[in-house]
Amino acid sequence: MPSNDARILLQAAVPTAAVGAIAAVVSGVVAGGKGALGAVVATLVVILFMGLGLYVLQRTAKSLPHLFQAMGLLLYTAQILLLFIFVAVFKNTSLFNPKSFALTLVVTTLVWIGAQARAHMKAKILYVEPDSSKAEKPENKGHSS
Repeated sequence: MPSNDARILLQAAVPTAAVGAIAAVVSGVVAGGKGALGAVVATLVVILFMGLGLYVLQRTAKSLPHLFQAMGLLLYTAQILLLFIFVAVFKNTSLFNPKSFALTLVVTTLVWIGAQARAHMKAKILYVEPDSSKAEKPENKGHSS
């Protein structure tokens, strides 16, 4: 993974993990151990889904740049739908507190999206990748008199 991509991943994952840790503590205080477990599971799901999505999107941008925008829209739609499916599947679970899970899932998803947008805006990414291997010395096309 190129350094810009790794930097963007790190700048999105760290705030998400931090908010997830805060949510786990708050959920642990409010709902006990099951609340903390629900918050931790939700944080891990968000980091896994969004991190995988960022990786797929970056690979698409490198190999098929003309599909980048469509792939991004499709990917984010699929991620949100999968997160809704997770909430629906674990709605009545007794493994952890489903309310803590759902709330943490929404909050950490919003934090990830905000942090990723900020990271992209702050990144200094070239629009055109210079190809130094084919670089030739410019010819002098001045007057030959």
